[in-house]
Amino acid sequence: MPRRAILGGLLAAALPACAQAQPGQVATAFALPDLPDTSALRPLGAFEIDRQALGFGGLSALHIAPDLTVTAVSDLARFAEFRLTLGPNLRPTALEVIRTGRLRDGSGRPLSRGYTGDSEALARLPNGDWLVGFERWHRIRRYRDLDGPGDYVEAPPGLEQAPANGGLETLAVLADGRWLAIAEELTPPDAPALRTAWLGGPGRWTILAYRPAPGLVPVDATPLPDGGALVLERGFSFLGGFSGRLTRLSAAALAAPVLEPQEILRLAPPLPVDNYEGVAAVMHEGRMLVGIVSDDNQNGLQRTLLLFFEMAS
Repeated sequence: MPRRAILGGLLAAALPACAQAQPGQVATAFALPDLPDTSALRPLGAFEIDRQALGFGGLSALHIAPDLTVTAVSDLARFAEFRLTLGPNLRPTALEVIRTGRLRDGSGRPLSRGYTGDSEALARLPNGDWLVGFERWHRIRRYRDLDGPGDYVEAPPGLEQAPANGGLETLAVLADGRWLAIAEELTPPDAPALRTAWLGGPGRWTILAYRPAPGLVPVDATPLPDGGALVLERGFSFLGGFSGRLTRLSAAALAAPVLEPQEILRLAPPLPVDNYEGVAAVMHEGRMLVGIVSDDNQNGLQRTLLLFFEMAS
């Protein structure tokens, strides 16, 4: 998302020390610190993605397939697919680019960055089609292939009322096939602490609300096999810099008119702090792998970080 001019020195001080990527490499692996044994997530490791090697930054949404293909969309109307390699005990060891490309309109023409191409959300349907949510011009496009044309699908009712830079960042297809969508800045009437949410899909949307932590906003979600979801929240202040947390919505919680998530991870030191905007989860060899990616805002003082955790089932 385009929040470009933000604290330089403070951000740089909060970033992890990572080695420079070698020629031909797109990402450099680094270790994450341990968390208390009571934590719901166990750090596995991370990558710093080289923006110059990839060709762009701004990664704002994430998906991990069972074969460990990692797909991300950028708010510059681009996408990238990576091949993730895991070592013993799920430790991430390599991240290789498979392909990159431009997101396109319904006629197959590349979208321009900015108003028409501010892609912020990514979800996958059971048949393999992709859903991409856009801000500024609030809408959802459906792609058979991310490199092909994208057709419009019915957006949640009222989404057009969202602030230009506060629309659909959170989109997930749940285990039962329903779509979960949450607006970043659109609030229900007389409830400024909540964010407007929707559940269902085209022709069957139900309007709900989501309660983020004070000072945070929802920026992405990913489905869980049990019918629930993980929701990523992010915040920023000029004094405190970036902050964030990962929350869990149970299947039962999704039945309430106000979605009340449970915090499972605080994105704060000793973990590296940045502008985390994308989350994805997948079962791998019977264990739950969770990835979280940061949007570097095309800012030389920020980095594209991809963190991996194992979540207790």
